[in-house]
Formats: sequence, structure tokens, C-alpha cells
Amino acid sequence: MSSRDVVLARARRALTDVPRGERPDEAPVPRDYRRVHGSRTVEETVELLAENLADYRALVHRSTPGALPDLMGRLLAERGARTVLVPPGLDASWLAGSGVTRVEDRASATPRELDAVDSVLTGCAVAIAETGTLVLDGGPDQGRRRITLVPDHHLCVVRVPEQVVGSVPQALPLLGPDRPLTWISGPSATSDIELDRVEGVHGPRTLEVILLAGA
Repeated sequence: MSSRDVVLARARRALTDVPRGERPDEAPVPRDYRRVHGSRTVEETVELLAENLADYRALVHRSTPGALPDLMGRLLAERGARTVLVPPGLDASWLAGSGVTRVEDRASATPRELDAVDSVLTGCAVAIAETGTLVLDGGPDQGRRRITLVPDHHLCVVRVPEQVVGSVPQALPLLGPDRPLTWISGPSATSDIELDRVEGVHGPRTLEVILLAGA
């Protein structure tokens, strides 16, 4: 038998209990798997997110809306940032405490121009505690995917607890399949065959996450 015959024979055996003429949309696959591991309070879920973000080498900060402008100004000053790329729907008050030059997201911006920006500031769509993942969906306060992939420093604000979920299965229903999703687990990093870690190859070298409570 050829490899093709072997594969087809296995497929036929797997389908022996399926009634003839049945269509996939007539018999949806049951998705009764566990959606979250263990039982956690809202506060514990937020703490788990912070722990896993830090484990992925993201820098985690906490703030309230009133203290956010000062915190943002301090973080940008410590970074030495003079320019910050901002999506069109970003809350302008977030940068009220900093003297940086705001660079608007333009469709005509080239990769070289984006690379010249010191930092990028965005919100997020949802944050996943169990995996320490931020998901951006191109919303007004997040902008297009490329603005968070080219600049070397990404500041991301997560509203807690409303934007935090425990697991990936809990996050998926909140995300549109037709949106340009970017899943971020820590700063960009890769390893070669010798397991030497290199950061900043596929995106920002530095990721700072601000957990904004009481927004």
C-alpha cells in the first residue's frame, strides 16, 4: 500500500460510526473541556496575571487613573524617550504628565519611521492570567499591528479587573475572528539552537504593562 492508501484507510476507519450523509454543521463538535484551571477570585486572577507577565520578563506597574499621567511621565523619562507613538483613540490624559512628542499613527509611515520612534503606548483588548498574555485587536486605543511590532519599547495599559480573564477559552469569545489579533507574552524573544536568548528580534525589546485599577 502507498502512504496515500494508508492515510485514506485510517480516515475511513475513523468515520465508520458517522451516519452516511451527515454534514459537519449538522453535528457540531462538543466543546465541554475545562475553561479555567482551579478556582480563583477576581483579585487572585489579577495577581496571577501580574506574576506571569513578570515571569515573561515584562515590567509590571500598578496605577489608578489619577496617578497614571505621573507614572507614565516617570516611566518615559527613565527610558529617555522623547517620542511616543500613539493610536488615534488613545486617552490623551495618559500622557498629560510627560513632555514627550506624540507621534500619530499614519498609514503612510514607513518601517524606518516607526523604528525611529522611542516608545509606543497602547491599551489592550483582553489580558489572560494563566498565560500572561496581552491580546490587542486593533481597537481605537491599540492601533494597527505594526505600531506595536516595530518600536523597541511598548507601554501597554490593562484595565483591571474588567479586561482580565483567567484562561484562553474565556478570552476567545471576547475577541472577533475578523479582527487583526496580536498575542503578546512578554517582550519579543527567540533562541537559537544553542538556546542563546535574543530579545527584540520580532518586536519590542522592552514591554512595560500598567495594571490600571478603578478605570
